[in-house]
Amino acid sequence: MTINQKKSNLRMRITRCWGLYLLLLFPLVYVFIFNYIPMYGVLMAFQRFTIREGIWGSPWVGFYHFERFLSSPIAMRVIWNTLVLNLYSLVVAFPLPIMLAIGLTHVTSNVFRKSVQMITYAPFFLSFVVLVGLMSQFFGLRFGPVNHVITSFGGSPVNFMGSVGTFRHMFVWSGVWQEMGYNSIIFIAALSSVDPQMHEAAVIDGASLWKRIWHIDIPTILPVISIMLILRMGAMMTVGFERVFLMQNPMNTSVSEVIETYVYRVGIASVRPDFSFGAAIGLFQNVVGAVLVFLSNIISKKMTGNGLW
Repeated sequence: MTINQKKSNLRMRITRCWGLYLLLLFPLVYVFIFNYIPMYGVLMAFQRFTIREGIWGSPWVGFYHFERFLSSPIAMRVIWNTLVLNLYSLVVAFPLPIMLAIGLTHVTSNVFRKSVQMITYAPFFLSFVVLVGLMSQFFGLRFGPVNHVITSFGGSPVNFMGSVGTFRHMFVWSGVWQEMGYNSIIFIAALSSVDPQMHEAAVIDGASLWKRIWHIDIPTILPVISIMLILRMGAMMTVGFERVFLMQNPMNTSVSEVIETYVYRVGIASVRPDFSFGAAIGLFQNVVGAVLVFLSNIISKKMTGNGLW
């Protein structure tokens, strides 16, 4: 096919489906304005930025801020805290939506299935402020129902929101409660492509439910699982600022100080904000995430044959 023929076919497709291309235009414009245009700000990571001189007038310092961060005593602590929370979330929060989706597809009662979907989807629409507020009330040290039950059985009250030993569990499992139902939607959609005749034939052959799940459902959604896992690996250096920041207090800072909150403290909230230092840390975080995406995609392609590209 010649170049002119390809252009003609593209023009015909656009003319025939102009409405769909128009709908696609709005998110593309949004991404370009709010994600690509601000990227020139990463230049601050290589400068000693001042507001007076601006980005184009500030002196260049090369990789000074990267070396400063990686050689600082707090760098390993915030990186470690970020990785631990992400690995914990990956082990717990990634497989549970898959299990929920598979379970819901095999439930025969429509009433029960819809009830479970509503109950598990609803927490996703709570803001992080409301979520952390509910946790503070429910697990409160003095008046929380959980501590009330503990003390009624003769135990000592536990400071769930301020204890170093409980912060990670509270963070991860609150995220599971809030996002498990919503994250299962994509796997439910993938499972809808399973041919019912395959299950019927397996039942006739005497296959149990677990064998049908292992040999039919999981292979069907394996490409989706691979893609979601690759994307999840790309976010391994990001935890999510809002929930961590709201749950953070002076008693649990040693395990709750992650890269995002540290960038906020040194780059914005300090008495003398260091914009260049914060930009360097953020760029380091994004570069590591991009490398993890490429590596996980290569591993996924070799192991399962599925990948993002």
